[in-house]
Amino acid sequence: MNVAQTNAIHSWKELVNKEIPPWVMRFIKQTGKTINTHQMIRAGDSVLLSVSGGKDSLALALALSIRRSWLPITYELKALMINWIEHPISKQAKDALHEYFDRLEIMLEITDEPQFPDSFKGEFNCYLCSRNRRRILFNYADKHHIQLIATGHHLDDLVETTLLNLTSRGTFTTMLPIQEFFKGKLHIIRPMIEVHEHTIKRLCEQFGMPVVKPVCPFDQSNIRSKLKPIVRELVQLDRDAREHIYHAHEFNYKIPRENVVARDTELQ
Repeated sequence: MNVAQTNAIHSWKELVNKEIPPWVMRFIKQTGKTINTHQMIRAGDSVLLSVSGGKDSLALALALSIRRSWLPITYELKALMINWIEHPISKQAKDALHEYFDRLEIMLEITDEPQFPDSFKGEFNCYLCSRNRRRILFNYADKHHIQLIATGHHLDDLVETTLLNLTSRGTFTTMLPIQEFFKGKLHIIRPMIEVHEHTIKRLCEQFGMPVVKPVCPFDQSNIRSKLKPIVRELVQLDRDAREHIYHAHEFNYKIPRENVVARDTELQ
């Protein structure tokens, strides 16, 4: 049992049963608003959730599942978790995740893959790990004819990426709400890109989400972990610092659609 479950005040099953407090409702509506703004999902779409087992992907699964139950249309949700062979999760963790996704009516597949494939030639870093994960997701999506991959990136991720690119590369760029690959054949969508990380953390802790912490060799030493306290300092100067950085990018990209109907503006 993880720390979030041990200290939980409520059970995530309450949310599945639609016992949703106002602040959680705001989180779900914010996710829906982002989907609408960038026209990420429409009726009949197939969406693959990239699941790490961490708080972000579990919160995203909850938001997408509950939002779908509110709409007059439907879309297919599937989830893929990559279980690194070198650092496998326990059977207990697998069972807890399967129960969670079953209750959300999302099919979860857990695939065993090497974290250090031979193609790395003994090298390993955050970039190679990310590229390896993306390759596995892309191959799965292509095999199952899925055009949308949803990731759990949130507003703090976007801000950290912006600062990283500014200070390390001298460019004002960041992760996009929607990212196109293969000339539009595939898109990565980030429905929680306007949600604060502390909201997601609060959700998982208070409702005892079955969070699994995958092993990461660079978890406490990578550059992102060092940027987090800098973001907190910026917010002390201006409470809306995250939002200012987000809006400075002036995102206006949308997936080309002939008839976008998956709207839930009446819920916002």
